[in-house]
Order: sequence, then C-alpha cells, then structure tokens
Amino acid sequence: MTDDNTPWMRLLRELFGDDAEAALAELERMGMDPSALAQASGMLGNPAMMDHVLGQIRSLISQSQGEDVNWTLAHDVARGVAAQGGDPSITAAVAQAHRAAISRAELWLDAATDFDPTSLEPRVVSRAEWVEATLPTWRVIAGPVAVSVSKALGTILRGEDGSGSAMEAMGLNGDEAGALVQSVSPTVCGMHMGQAAGQMSRETFGVTDLGFPLLAEPRVTLVPTVIREFAAGLDLPDDEVLTFLALREAAHVRLFAAAPWLPGHLHNLIERYAAGISIDLEALDSAVSEIGVTDPAKLQAALTEGIFNPRHSESQEETLASIETLLALIEGWVDEVTLRAAAPHLGSIGALSEMLRRRRAAGGPAEDAFKTLLGLELRPRRMREAAALWREVTTRAGAESRDRVWSHPDMLPTSTDLDDRAAWVTRWVDGGGEADDVDRELEALLRGAVEDSQRPPSDDDENGPATPQV
Repeated sequence: MTDDNTPWMRLLRELFGDDAEAALAELERMGMDPSALAQASGMLGNPAMMDHVLGQIRSLISQSQGEDVNWTLAHDVARGVAAQGGDPSITAAVAQAHRAAISRAELWLDAATDFDPTSLEPRVVSRAEWVEATLPTWRVIAGPVAVSVSKALGTILRGEDGSGSAMEAMGLNGDEAGALVQSVSPTVCGMHMGQAAGQMSRETFGVTDLGFPLLAEPRVTLVPTVIREFAAGLDLPDDEVLTFLALREAAHVRLFAAAPWLPGHLHNLIERYAAGISIDLEALDSAVSEIGVTDPAKLQAALTEGIFNPRHSESQEETLASIETLLALIEGWVDEVTLRAAAPHLGSIGALSEMLRRRRAAGGPAEDAFKTLLGLELRPRRMREAAALWREVTTRAGAESRDRVWSHPDMLPTSTDLDDRAAWVTRWVDGGGEADDVDRELEALLRGAVEDSQRPPSDDDENGPATPQV
C-alpha cells in the first residue's frame, strides 16, 4: 500500500483525487517510476518546490472567482484534451497535400453548384490550433447554458434549493463555504466546456462538422491528424477519404458564404433555445450528494448525464424544430452537392457516403457536442429526408433552382414540408417562374435606388420636388 503521506502522493491526490492510486499504478505499468522522476527533478527533496506545484494546482480553482464560468480553465482543459496522445505540428508536406485536396474539391464543386468558393486561403491546422480558432464561438453559443448550470450548481451547494447545504455536510460554514462555492461552480463548468471543446478537436475534420461554421469568416479548414486517424480505420484509399472530407468542408463553406444570413440565423435560433433551458435541480443535487465537491473532475463528468430538464416549453419546442430542420437542410444540401461533385471522380463515393451516414446514426461529434452542452439531440432521419428533397429539386429543376432556395430564410422548406417533400418540390418547381419575377423586380428596385443615390443634386432637389408636368 502506497504511503499517503509522501510528497509524491500529496501531489497525486491534488491531481487525481480518489483516482491517485489508479494513476500511479498505470504509470508504473507503462514502465515509469514517477517517484524517481520527481526525485530527479528535485521536487521531492525541495519542499518549497513541492508547495509551489501544489499552489499552481490550487490556483486553477481560485482563479475563477468573480465569474460564473472559468473560461481560462476551459481553454486550458480543451488544449490538454486536444494534446492527448500527441498533437504534431503541421509540416509543409502535410499542408501541401491537404491544400491540393481542397483545390481538387473546389474544382469538382464548380460543376455541382453555382455558389462560388470563398476568397480566403484555406487553413490546415493541428488540434490545438483548432481549439484556439473555434473556442470563441463555443463561448458565444454554449456560454449562456454553462452560466445557467454554474448558477444552478451554486444554488445546490448553498442549499438554497431546500435540500440542505453541501457545505454544511462537509463541516464548512461562513466565509469558508462562500469561498468554496464561488470557486467550485465556475471551475466545474469551465472543465465541462473545455472537455467538450477538446473532445470535438479530436473528432472533427474541419470547422463545419456541426452543420454551422465555428469561425466568424467563411474559410475552408482541415485537421489532418483527425482525418488520418479516421482513414486508418477504413478499407479505402487515404487520398479518396481526404478528398471526400475536403469536398464536404468546402461545400459547407460555399453555402455559408453564398447565404451570409445563414450562420447568424442559426446561431440566433440556438441562443434562443439555450435561453429557455432549465436545469434539473433534482438530478444535479443527486450528483452532488453522491460525488461531493472535493473532486471537480468527477462532478464535471456528471454534468454530461441528465442535468437538463427534459420538459420544454412550447416556444422551445418550436425553436428546437426550427434548429433541427435548418441543420437537416444544410447537411442534406451538402450531401447532395458532394455526391454530384464526387460521382464522376471517386469510385468509393457510395461507401464513403454510407460510412458518414452510419457515423451520424451512431452519434458523431456534432450530436455529442449538442447533447453535452445544450441537451439538444439531432435526428439523422431529418437529414436523410432533406437530402432526398434537394435531390428531387435538382433532378426536376436543376442546380440553379435548388440553390436559389437559400436566397432568403422564408423560402426554405419547413419541418412540415419535409414530411411531405414531394408536395413542396412540386410547389417550388411550378412556382419557379414567379420567384424569378420577384427577384427581377427586387433587383430593378434596388438598382433604381442606387442610381438615385449616385445622381448629382439638381435645383429641384434643393428647392423641393418639381411641379409635375401635365
């Protein structure tokens, strides 16, 4: 039995809590002697150094005072999760190969859609760089829910929910209890946000896997490490897997660039849904009672299981349906365009498309992230129906008519339309000429307004409207 009073075990206890013994056993199983490493560093023989290390660990908790979520910790945890197992920097050769795949994808997409590619240079990034680039969007989208969870957790810790204070159960009161509540809730929620974002960096191929862009700018981005690990598990040529994923990323980015209203509209829907989320205090209180507050890592893990109230308001149900429908339409459009772009070139396009469908059904990174952070579950059935709708429009009216649907949110099919897509397609195809007339009238109106604004002022403009001539 390991002596719990040794400096080394003190450090492990701070790091791993009750899992310290298991962590030590795992290090030894790997052929490492942690105590020898610590001795070599001079830490065991230097109490001041040991106290410094322990102080740094404790500061992770204390640094969050004054905010509902410890965003600094969220960033650090996300980077740590991204680096697990190694996160190599992108070499020039790897970057060149991925940019070549993107160029190939863009060329093929030109034949499948009139939407133009973005003018921004593509990026090829490591997992850590993905975290740095996307965390600001995570904070905007999931931040309000994280704050709600943090406040709910603080309510339970203080016993304001009527269940009795967890602080009192630990023998703490007054200033001690207040300080602990102020640090535990932000710390746990910061860990929760960081864990979700870090896990996404290990599973996402680019910045559009969620169905909406995680960057403020429309830029094609690929993560080679994730793509390589994914391709290794498939019995398909690596270059075909890479090109297929580059096609999907580039198609997403073209859509978001061609319909600039789309990302903001989707973000607003998600924020509206998140604003109405309520926390299941009973489930959260049960987790706190079972785990306690001395192990933030275990408490953070408990936040992924059933803390959101499953009962939604009528308004939330409507917003949820809108989100699911819009995401399904986006993914369905990308499926259709990618299939048409790749069919003449990739012999394995059928196997690749089926692989992606199975990944969605099993719960890919998008599904996991939404469920973990927002309690929002996506339905693959909607995506398949949306893909079928876009395919029928393309077949009956062509790619130009299909893509014109994205010119305004009011023109998109609704969830009810997806239930009877044949009727919607018929209405759209039959009414295509009317849509063209509206577009032409609007264009003429706008052109006239521009011409009027550029016309130099005349005497009539300065002295009032001219008298009509009869």
